[in-house]
Amino acid sequence: MCFSAPASFVAGVGLLLVGTVALVKAKTSSQYVLACIPILFAVQQVIEGLLWLALSQAAYARWSDLAMYLFLVFAQIVWPILVPLSMLLFERDPLRKKILFCFFGAGVLAALYLGYSLLYFEASARIEEHHIRYSLDFPFQSKLLRGIPYMLATAISPFVSSNKWLRLLGWGLVVSYVFTAIIYMDYLTSVWCYFGAILSMLILFIILKLNSENLKTMTTPYP
Repeated sequence: MCFSAPASFVAGVGLLLVGTVALVKAKTSSQYVLACIPILFAVQQVIEGLLWLALSQAAYARWSDLAMYLFLVFAQIVWPILVPLSMLLFERDPLRKKILFCFFGAGVLAALYLGYSLLYFEASARIEEHHIRYSLDFPFQSKLLRGIPYMLATAISPFVSSNKWLRLLGWGLVVSYVFTAIIYMDYLTSVWCYFGAILSMLILFIILKLNSENLKTMTTPYP
């Protein structure tokens, strides 16, 4: 999380609880994939909590690089693949599935580029203004162009879904990104991941809502 180590750990515990309930309530394979998202966000937030400790306390300093790279693996590789994949697996409409497959491909390309950059170029993290600032010295410095595939995969793919609740999640991701880019641009990686983590709690609501709608459909008598 973007404010302190305790806040990160509390967020991690909360996300783990929500994700576990979502996993228990999931009824289909596509719902299971969705339910894993808050659980993985929980892991990522705990990792950033450890990074806070490593950057602020000498006793934990030796763990700073490991914690930073683990956090960035989630931010730069896991999410651009998992988010569109979860939308793709959930979708039933053939046309929307084709579009989501393209977004998934964009996410894979983004993850490959970012993974390569993490492996071969410099990255660093430091505490600044009560946030963690990640500095990524990656090639191809046009942030707009290199960010388009990432944004298509992580923030825009939910809009393609035929499910209104997943589209609502997409709105949350886009609005939080715009807010973060305006107010916290220097800390975008940390702060937007925090908002994404909080928004992922909606997945429990989405799964419960879907199951409730399916139950009503099954129990409604034919006219």
